[in-house]
Order: sequence, then C-alpha cells, then structure tokens
Amino acid sequence: MQLSAVKVVKPEATNFILGQSHFIKSVEDIHEALVGTVPGIKFGLAFCEASGKRLVRRSGTDESLVEMACQNATNVGAGHSFFVFLGDGFFPVNVLNTIKAVPEVCRIFCATANPVEVLIAETDQGRGIVGVIDGFSPVGVESADDVQWRKDLLRTIGYKL
Repeated sequence: MQLSAVKVVKPEATNFILGQSHFIKSVEDIHEALVGTVPGIKFGLAFCEASGKRLVRRSGTDESLVEMACQNATNVGAGHSFFVFLGDGFFPVNVLNTIKAVPEVCRIFCATANPVEVLIAETDQGRGIVGVIDGFSPVGVESADDVQWRKDLLRTIGYKL
C-alpha cells in the first residue's frame, strides 16, 4: 500500500465540499438538493464512479466550477468520492446539512475554502481517502480579546444576532 497527499487545486477563496457517496444516483440527487436549497446557486459537482465504466460523473450550474470539480476528482481518483465547488457568495454552511441528508451520501471529509491536501491510500485495487489536511495547524489558544473578535465577526456577517 502506498500513501500520498494530493493538493486540491482551486482559487484561494473558493469553498468546496469533499465527501463520499455510494451510488451513481448521487450526481442527480446532490444537484437537485443544492438547487432546491439555494435558488440560483452556482456550483460544480464531480463524482468518481467506483465500478462499471469508472468515469468521473459531472453536473452543476457553472461550467468552470464543473471543470474544477472534475480536475480535482480526477487528481484524487478515489472511488465514490465527490467534490462540490461553490461559486462566489455561496458557502458550505448553507448547503452542508442538505448534502448530508442525501440518502447516498456516506460521509463528508471537509467543507472549506482553506488549502487542502487529501490523504490517499493506494493498493492494486484502487485508491481511497484516508483523511484530509484542512488548512494549517493552530499556533495558540484564543485570548479573551480573540473570543470577543470571534463573536463580533459572527454578528457582523449576520450569523448571530
């Protein structure tokens, strides 16, 4: 078995979700879940088929995001994994529970705009995701000022009253 790290390729501020599903039907169901939850959402979706033709299946509302999802799905190459890349102004917090509720979705590895490395285990059979490195390691514990800054930020951007 070989272990490797595959960097997710994307613009710095682009949010994405990486998950695992179990059925080709996931492509249409995730697409429908996204457009039904956030009208006008811009996204690209790619799903790595693990049997049959073993293609990267694709869908979305923005072709550049679909291409980004396909590129990263191909780079990772892990059966039944999927990527959803979100357009500017759309965030995982608004769609994550909807995606988790799709019956075929088994797990979510990350939902972030941070730099990400996907840890891959590879055998003669194929590739699987072991985990992800999402962003960077912490450099300390928040102070009282940091707590206040966090609370103020959430209110400024409208997530808390």
